[in-house]
Amino acid sequence: PCEINLYPQAEYHKIIQKIYQQQQSLSNDVIDFDNQPGLAEIADDLGEPDDLLESNDDAPIIRLINAMLSDAVKLNASDIHIEPYETIVSVRYRIDGSLQEVIAPPKAIAPLISSRIKIMSKLDIAEKRLPQDGRISIKIAGRSVDVRVSTIPGAFGERVVLRLLDKQAGQLDLSHLGMNSQTLKQTKELINLPHGIILVTGPTGSGKTTTLYAAIETINDRSRNIMTVEDPIEYYLAGISQTQINPKIDMTFAKGLRAILRQDPDVIMVGEIRDLETAEIAVQASLTGHLVLSTLHTNTAAGAITRLVDMGVAPFLLASSLKGVIAQRLVKVLNPKTKIAYQTNSDECQLFDIQPQTLYKADERLPIHEAYTGRTGIYELITINEEMKTLIHQGASEQQIERLARNFSKSIRQDGIEKLCQGITTTDEILRVTN
Repeated sequence: PCEINLYPQAEYHKIIQKIYQQQQSLSNDVIDFDNQPGLAEIADDLGEPDDLLESNDDAPIIRLINAMLSDAVKLNASDIHIEPYETIVSVRYRIDGSLQEVIAPPKAIAPLISSRIKIMSKLDIAEKRLPQDGRISIKIAGRSVDVRVSTIPGAFGERVVLRLLDKQAGQLDLSHLGMNSQTLKQTKELINLPHGIILVTGPTGSGKTTTLYAAIETINDRSRNIMTVEDPIEYYLAGISQTQINPKIDMTFAKGLRAILRQDPDVIMVGEIRDLETAEIAVQASLTGHLVLSTLHTNTAAGAITRLVDMGVAPFLLASSLKGVIAQRLVKVLNPKTKIAYQTNSDECQLFDIQPQTLYKADERLPIHEAYTGRTGIYELITINEEMKTLIHQGASEQQIERLARNFSKSIRQDGIEKLCQGITTTDEILRVTN
């Protein structure tokens, strides 16, 4: 016999969510996506949207999402954007910093895609009005990948962005990030100091967190207590204590940093200095025998120094605690097998202050993942010597600090021009990230 029960709407949604989570728990937390057929092939085989919506079989959507994740990892994409519009769902990958559309199935399957991803990341499938964040662990070709999931309501349905965090592709080694020999040597000297503040600065998506992770991995020899406070934790590092902030329960960077200071740390990594309170605690920590590494959103290394003063940090304290500032950008790396040589013209020589020579450009006929092979960093490093300390103590402007820095360090643009002349990247890339 069939038993029918009536439930209030809220309780009904909880029951449905519980059933979905039970189904999800039947599979492993780490999902193996090896031997997936191609994404385009699966998208073509989806069938009519009406059939999918009426069907009880969710296998086609599962296959589509599995193929999407597998394809993105194999192409070294950093993000997957799933965006419903009036008639289609646009699926785009961010590869080497640029978005490119890979498939555009009918809009009618958008709810099926978002619901399946919510199930995988243990989110509330009934909640479509509020943004949600979750996480998935997958395994592709023997590589363990964490996927950060973010959903947000849109005009035509929920927009989903998946951030792919592949530790094996993360190059958590300072020598693999693109620093020249001098910058690498000075950076290693800085991170081996017993105390002080080291800042990494740049816009969003410029690789600051990867540089911080590589730095603390370099000094992670088990002889020091290394602790981090992050938002969010992007990679889990063995032997390092990592804490994630949670503003919903008032767990802020400042509160996390205060708690860490009671845990006998030697090295502290703060994901970002966002306010005066966090900045002041970081400065005090560095002055009491701790090495503090953090990031700031500024365009130049000199700008990071004046930003902290503008926040309210006393110049004399900053001059005493700051040891170095790294500014960075990411540029695309040309595929050595497909790049095209050409001779510089007079405009390029004048613009980049170089002699006539052979440079290289991408073959525009090729897809972006064939024309380029990843990205590398271009850097500027300001170490705080006695002259710089005096300038900071006097409350110098960004321009004054910049002028002094050029006496003993290269600018980001100069580092980029070196990589341009070495055939690593293109004029367009240098102009894009340094203008």
